[in-house]
Amino acid sequence: MTEKNILIEGIDPRELYGAGNQNLEQIAALFPKLKVVARGSQIKVIGEAAESELFEKKLASLLEYHAKYGHISKEVIEQVYSGGLPRPEGAADKDVILYGNAGNIVRARTVNQQKLVRLYEKDDLLFAVGPAGSGKTYTAIALAVRALKNREVKRIILTRPAVEAGEKLGFLPGDLKEKLDPYLQPLYDALNDMIPAAKLSKYIEEGTVQIAPLAYMRGRTLDQAFVILDEAQNTTLAQIKMFLTRMGRSAKFIVTGDMTQVDLPKPGDSGLVPAIRMLEGIKGIGIVEFDNRDIIRHPLVKYIVEAFNRHAAAEQGRE
Repeated sequence: MTEKNILIEGIDPRELYGAGNQNLEQIAALFPKLKVVARGSQIKVIGEAAESELFEKKLASLLEYHAKYGHISKEVIEQVYSGGLPRPEGAADKDVILYGNAGNIVRARTVNQQKLVRLYEKDDLLFAVGPAGSGKTYTAIALAVRALKNREVKRIILTRPAVEAGEKLGFLPGDLKEKLDPYLQPLYDALNDMIPAAKLSKYIEEGTVQIAPLAYMRGRTLDQAFVILDEAQNTTLAQIKMFLTRMGRSAKFIVTGDMTQVDLPKPGDSGLVPAIRMLEGIKGIGIVEFDNRDIIRHPLVKYIVEAFNRHAAAEQGRE
């Protein structure tokens, strides 16, 4: 008889054990010769050495599945413990970026989304510009979450300028986080699709995932981080320079923006296009220009964007 203590890492133990410990009970039932006791992030296994080693090996496979696909279910446990590591439907798809909550597939769906994924493999700084709904930010965040899961980076930092979109919101009650969250909500929405709620809360609490306004980037050096600047059309040239010079060792930066939605008091103050023009052609910097063909929201969004673009072009023609 041996006693083995197995430390659970990379997952909230509650996700592994399941509601009411139902997952743990299912796993323990598959090893009737062992006594299995869970305490926090540690599982104690008592029994024959060979059985204990098999238990640890199968548990490692289950945790590997969770690291890739983000969920554990009764069916997944059955497959892992009866054979090998299961693959969700569509797992062989070369355009899959990661598996989000409940095994939902997050993939690069359009030509320019796929281009962004390819450039990520060779460039450390990427610009992704184009219309609303084209998946620029969503694809960038998916790449960031995948990099964190694969331990390519130690943290994700998401930032955007706190600029009101054509409305004066006035005094907002609450603490600093509550005042800023409305500006940052689109980033939370994407993360909630890809990371289980309990794990995301833990990541935010630990600082593994940070969501902050652009002004809070000043003075920082961001090493081993995946950093995304969203809504970059609302930055001045000085602000975008400040952001880009935060880049530290082993860091990945993605800048996203839509030049048709500048919310600055003087749209001509936007520094996004001048920055791209200055940096274009530098090795290690990639630029992806999204267009209406990449829009993957409701089908009407594509036509709405086209109609507003025609109106803007007509207005410019009259000037």
